[in-house]
Amino acid sequence: MSQIASSSDQESYLPDGQPRGVPDAPWEPPAPRRPDPAEGPPGQEHGGREGRVLITGGSSGIGAATALAFAARGYSVAVTGRDKTALDSVARETRGVSIQGDLREPGCARRVVEAAAIALGGLDVVVSNAGLGWSGRFATMSEEEIDTLLDVNLRATAHVARAALGYLRPGAGHLAFVGSIAGLVGVTGESWYSATKSGVGMLADVLRAELRADGIGVSLVVPGVVDTPFFERRKVPYQRRYPRPIAARIVAAAIVDAVEHGRETVVVPGWLSWPARLRGGLPTLYRMLEGQLDGDGRRRHVGKRAPAVGSARPWA
Repeated sequence: MSQIASSSDQESYLPDGQPRGVPDAPWEPPAPRRPDPAEGPPGQEHGGREGRVLITGGSSGIGAATALAFAARGYSVAVTGRDKTALDSVARETRGVSIQGDLREPGCARRVVEAAAIALGGLDVVVSNAGLGWSGRFATMSEEEIDTLLDVNLRATAHVARAALGYLRPGAGHLAFVGSIAGLVGVTGESWYSATKSGVGMLADVLRAELRADGIGVSLVVPGVVDTPFFERRKVPYQRRYPRPIAARIVAAAIVDAVEHGRETVVVPGWLSWPARLRGGLPTLYRMLEGQLDGDGRRRHVGKRAPAVGSARPWA
């Protein structure tokens, strides 16, 4: 049984007449769906901040919350994903534009970025949030499931970033990547998901160094467990008692803050950075401590169990 689930609500889409699997076929950017002109220009009531942001996986969860957070700050917003109905709803709420697309399709990332740049009159920020989850033993994954996670979580993320660099202005542009705590510490039962998210983190780190001379910022936002439809879609619910899920709006606030203040790496909630530091500095000790936890995130004891960690605190 497939246990792949989308955190981004991507739906299959290619413009009429575009053959699947042919990235260089003649094509025109998909027409973005715009809000009612009577509603006024995006951001006008927020002081008219002249930021233009594209958010992948923007139809629900972290992506939708991030779109709302940027819109509240006065940015012009474009969201992309597979679910047309959900995208249009987010676009209405943000007075932005929706661009339907499946980032697994060859060339789709380039086309979506181009369409967003045309619709918004340029791009200042690109948030790469689209992702898929999978839970279970690695040996039970099919070849298709392995390829699908790689395509969405890492390959599409790289293609979006590459396409975005053609539009982001030196000295002003910003790339934001949404990683996962699994990519920093590795999660048993989510080995391939952890590996793909680790790749996203490394891509962000190296790109930051490459783009520093151009004045283009790169942020990596690393959420812990987030209360979104992610677990419902992967068909395996979140079963640990700790860490407790946090609201998507908390992660969205961290993304906006990272972009506006040029923060390089942000872990949400902040206390989760300590397990990540322990994993990086003392991996053997980390694995020993990890082995003392059961599936509920509690210490193993004979006869009784005690909490392994305290409750999650909001990001600040």
